[in-house]
Amino acid sequence: MTKTSPTINIYQTGQRIREIMRKRGLTVKEVQEYLDLGTAQSVYHWFRGRNLPSLDNLYAMSELFKVPVDDMICGNREYNPSYRLLFYYEKLHSLMA
Repeated sequence: MTKTSPTINIYQTGQRIREIMRKRGLTVKEVQEYLDLGTAQSVYHWFRGRNLPSLDNLYAMSELFKVPVDDMICGNREYNPSYRLLFYYEKLHSLMA
């Protein structure tokens, strides 16, 4: 049995970023300026699925959008919110010990 490693759907990720921006009332120009991008074309390339934002840009956008990086990325991995809850539970438990 071969297990497939998780992959990112570039187009769906770009569409998710576009949707988050719309919900937050952010323009392409505002995102471009926040990320200090030379042109707005990079953002449009994300929307069209031509490429993905860099890890640094995803990290910065998570702050701007007020969402975790995982909420911006679409892929073939089965989403299990209990992973995040378990992580925080263990972290809190270790701090209290």
